Amino acid sequence: MTPSSWVTAWAGLVPPEATVLDLAAGKGRHTAFFAGRGHPVTAVDRDVGALAPSDTVEVIAADLEEGSPWPLADRRFGAIVVTNYLHRPLFPALFAALQPGGILLYETFMEGNERFGKPSRPDFLLKDGELLDLVRGRFSVTAYEARMISQPKMAMVQRVAARLL
Repeated sequence: MTPSSWVTAWAGLVPPEATVLDLAAGKGRHTAFFAGRGHPVTAVDRDVGALAPSDTVEVIAADLEEGSPWPLADRRFGAIVVTNYLHRPLFPALFAALQPGGILLYETFMEGNERFGKPSRPDFLLKDGELLDLVRGRFSVTAYEARMISQPKMAMVQRVAARLL
């Protein structure tokens, strides 16, 4: 359950003790990472079987894609982390859930990944420059990449570390 190298590289942007939202948390690798750094974390996923609530970790079971309402109502977070997940209709709610000055760490697959396996459907792949276009004008971008990676497996990804204006 090693956290993403992108997330660990830019985790220092997250202010101490800021509340972190780990969206589509999966097995909780980023939940555990940020909780270990002293952050209160809210972990949201459809399947929360691998996630353990604690004094600093809140676990919310929610299907983010089946027309269900945004499970976090009007809550705000000091940082939001999303990796290996893309559901475009969530972007407005995701951005609205970030406090002014909050940090977005986002990393997911892009076009070209189909040659390495899944995901391969266009619905699950960012278009060239799409992630950067989504944050332009709303965020101060600290770092952005669109590239092929070889670890943990070969993939085409886009990544951004940005602060909400």
